[in-house]
Amino acid sequence: MGEITFTKLKKNCKKDMSGVKECRLAIMGDCATQHLATAIRGYGVEEGIHFEVFDADYNQIDAQLLDPESEFYQFEAQFALIYMCSEKLYHSFCETEQKAGFADMVYQKIRTYWDLINTHVHVNIIQFTFVETDDRVFGNYASKTQASFLYQVKKLNFLLMNGSQEVKNVFLMDLNYIEAQYGRAAVYDDKLYYIAKMPLSTAVLPEVARQVTDIVKAISGRIKKCVITDLDNTLWGGVIGDDGLEGIQIGELGLGHAFEEFQMWLKELKSRGIILAVCSKNNEDTAKEPFLKHPEMVLHLDDFSMFVANWEDKASNIRYIQETINIGMDSIVFLDDNPFERNQVRSMIPDITVPELPEDPAMYLSYLKRLNLFETASYSESDKDRTKQYQAEIERTVSRQQYQNYDEYLQSLGMVAVAKPFDKFHYPRIAQLTQRSNQFNLRTVRYTEAEIEALAANDHFLTLYFMLKDQFGDHGLISVVILEKRDDETLFMYNWLMSCRVLKRGMEEFIINKVIETARENGYRKVIGEYIRTPKNAMVRDIYAKLGFKELGDGLFEADVDTFVQNKTFIKIEEGKEEQQ
Repeated sequence: MGEITFTKLKKNCKKDMSGVKECRLAIMGDCATQHLATAIRGYGVEEGIHFEVFDADYNQIDAQLLDPESEFYQFEAQFALIYMCSEKLYHSFCETEQKAGFADMVYQKIRTYWDLINTHVHVNIIQFTFVETDDRVFGNYASKTQASFLYQVKKLNFLLMNGSQEVKNVFLMDLNYIEAQYGRAAVYDDKLYYIAKMPLSTAVLPEVARQVTDIVKAISGRIKKCVITDLDNTLWGGVIGDDGLEGIQIGELGLGHAFEEFQMWLKELKSRGIILAVCSKNNEDTAKEPFLKHPEMVLHLDDFSMFVANWEDKASNIRYIQETINIGMDSIVFLDDNPFERNQVRSMIPDITVPELPEDPAMYLSYLKRLNLFETASYSESDKDRTKQYQAEIERTVSRQQYQNYDEYLQSLGMVAVAKPFDKFHYPRIAQLTQRSNQFNLRTVRYTEAEIEALAANDHFLTLYFMLKDQFGDHGLISVVILEKRDDETLFMYNWLMSCRVLKRGMEEFIINKVIETARENGYRKVIGEYIRTPKNAMVRDIYAKLGFKELGDGLFEADVDTFVQNKTFIKIEEGKEEQQ
């Protein structure tokens, strides 16, 4: 299934991770989970995550969740994993007389688990789905009758999918996908289950551990944001400069359908909010020709935030793209059919992800799907506009070159901002911004949608989101501030983060001015800010001092509300507009 074996993961568990920040994970199952716990700990080492794991005893979900003093609650986990296996589910199904209502009954039990957890602790829940196994009692008719186990387990998974949309801190790990990918014989060890109540084979445990780790990484903000792709023999078959427009393979010609579906997949990624860019060794006009003239091309020029085609080395061009769109290099995936180019980019840019594409283009898509590079913990409707936002940003860059005075350029943009308390319509985007922002993030606290909703309802906090638009387009929701009421006189900036797309436009100044104004309106005399250093947020180390706060030491800064001098900004507040609800 992969190069990483369970034996290697066991050896990883012996490595010293004492210098790495802990990620506390609790595992509960109605089957034996000790091997699963070992695999997750070992895979965490592969990803630089120090999993501190509480593995509950066999079949102790009820005992752990019903007792407020249980080991689970005392552990204070950040993530709670619940694994209920299909084998145990089948036993319960056989014992019930109400076959048609079985899925609803089990789902209500699981919802009770989620509610119990959320009543007592603040944690993200990872719920395994159920493998849709069939006992063949009805044969193929099982899909047609509610009396079959197959029908009920499919319905149960559907109920879990809907329920996880309602309970925002629940994330599903699709165990059924893993079986569909690798086959039951590879995923399950029947003998191991009968002897030790461990359904999963040791061969599949690394893959299961990887999927769990991917979810943890996504919730923690370690996500991919951009795909940079080559063109010849990557997006189409052949070389456009040699074969001409009629000779490249896309659509009906040669392996054209494989490239067509590959492009369709990339376009879906773009719709989900992943930035697409081109990096090709080619003449620019020649490279653009298929997108402009080929009738079977799925992707078009306006699907790409940047299009770089020249004869420079690809590592330099990738750095140019990365600096222009202003995201971390570790957020980028580079796709190229040429092993030489892949190796060069890997060696010159260690942080970038460069998949080792198969030699056969027909295998590109299935290979990339298995890698699961684009795991996410959130999605909002505004994601589909991200390409337009980056294209508009490039227009701003070109416009800026026309001005010698930067203040004149900022004034020319006609910037207008919205500043409002968190609202339900924007919860998904607010949560997503906390998960995606790394560089302009003063305390680097990540939130799920459920946590954002809870903060908005908590009287102990004041919340603000900020939106910005100018003559080139709408940036959307670009900054979040969470203010904690420390005492009758003091507001603490519990979190402040902002998209780097709007850096040095005066938005930082605008936000701090609004924070001080909010403090004054609510009767507070002091605002305290804090900078907590991470490997990625050095750019905001001195931001409070630059914006008029007095340094207190230990990363703390203070502003006196009464004497604070407003920062200069060319951004105007948009008054009286009601946001879409």
